[in-house]
Amino acid sequence: MYGIVNKAIEELVIANFGHDKWNAIKKRSGIDIDFFISNEPYDDDVTYQLASAAAIETGLTISEVLISFGEWWILKTGKEKYGYLLESGGENYKDFLINLPLFHNRVMMIYPRLTPPEFKISNIEEKSLHVHYYSKRIGLQDFVKGLLQGLATFYSCKVQLNLLESREDNSDHEIFHVAWE
Repeated sequence: MYGIVNKAIEELVIANFGHDKWNAIKKRSGIDIDFFISNEPYDDDVTYQLASAAAIETGLTISEVLISFGEWWILKTGKEKYGYLLESGGENYKDFLINLPLFHNRVMMIYPRLTPPEFKISNIEEKSLHVHYYSKRIGLQDFVKGLLQGLATFYSCKVQLNLLESREDNSDHEIFHVAWE
């Protein structure tokens, strides 16, 4: 993952728990990197180790950490650094989700070595749809859940998410039923 992901984890922890907690997380994770360079790729294990250490040090579950990080990614990192990309995705939550399969094409112009997930949308109705999440990375379904929740907040709507299928249950990808008001 790119350094911007790890920097965002650092910013989330510092904003909510302080510098001392971030230092404890880095120490527990065994990651000996003084600072992350946003546009440089890092091994995925760095991100996983930071998330695992954050769960232990904060007393949250790994699921809670990943959901919080997904929300943070949209509402802080995405909004502040890539607001124009978020805004170009659609005028409302439904439009953004329908356009989601094309989103990473735009992101790859900024990060050409990105290995993005793939999203597909199905079962489109007036107030709901299914988001299909495909990725070579395992264990990030709660991060995606946080992204979907963060997007709902970004678009000022209430959302209800249900995980219909998961790779943990022998599916080849995750499927979320997303409904909004």
